[in-house]
Amino acid sequence: MVDPGAVLHPGVRIGPFCQVGAGVELGEGCDLLSHVVLEGPTTLGPDNVIHPFASIGGPPQDKKYRGEVTRLVIGQGNRFREGVTINRGTVQDEGLTAVGNDNWVMAYVHIAHDCRIGNHCVLANSVNLAGHVQVGDWAVLGGYTGVHQYCRIGAHVMAGIASVVVKDVPPFLMISGNAAKAFGLNLEGLRRRGFDKHRLQSLQRAYRTLYREGHTLEEARERLSAQLRELEEALDADCVADLSATLAFIAQSGRGIVRP
Repeated sequence: MVDPGAVLHPGVRIGPFCQVGAGVELGEGCDLLSHVVLEGPTTLGPDNVIHPFASIGGPPQDKKYRGEVTRLVIGQGNRFREGVTINRGTVQDEGLTAVGNDNWVMAYVHIAHDCRIGNHCVLANSVNLAGHVQVGDWAVLGGYTGVHQYCRIGAHVMAGIASVVVKDVPPFLMISGNAAKAFGLNLEGLRRRGFDKHRLQSLQRAYRTLYREGHTLEEARERLSAQLRELEEALDADCVADLSATLAFIAQSGRGIVRP
């Protein structure tokens, strides 16, 4: 069942028992396998594949919601497996839930209202993101991970199975537990993405400063800023970018960051 108010670009495939509502736009090459429900306003870019019983673009699960017009925007090349649910945003935020490109969203994942998901992320089975959560590029969240509302997860983070995230997670970390704590860098993931030995050593130095030397958070930030100045003087662009990203993330944290 396709509402006349839906927009379908060339090459869209809609399998049996799917429902596509008004205000839904499907980019070229999208594939709805079967039993998929899409509600609008929702926009999907090209080449997204949605497996059976996914419900995408529904209203937010928020008692404050009064039917305001809010949106869900999804990029291109994502894979949404069975039973995935993604809600539109709320006017208490920017009225937008957003999912980037080339993400792998496994069965029974829930992405709540106002979440922002980056690119190349993996959300394993039964990951649950509360409202207003942000997930950076290349993050991997193990099965049954739960993330508290308003938490931010930095780029290249790896969360172990059944992690419970109640604080912000700076980029490059490996976390696990209830509540989740830092357990080093996501070294294997970083190597797979082309981080060389020099960059990894720089990040390991920063990790020791932040988590292993007994500093307060403010003391650690001062020492990391000094390390950043050293890297800038050495014209080490990649390491400067890595450490700058870490410092910026910490500076913007509203919930505090995970600790060992």
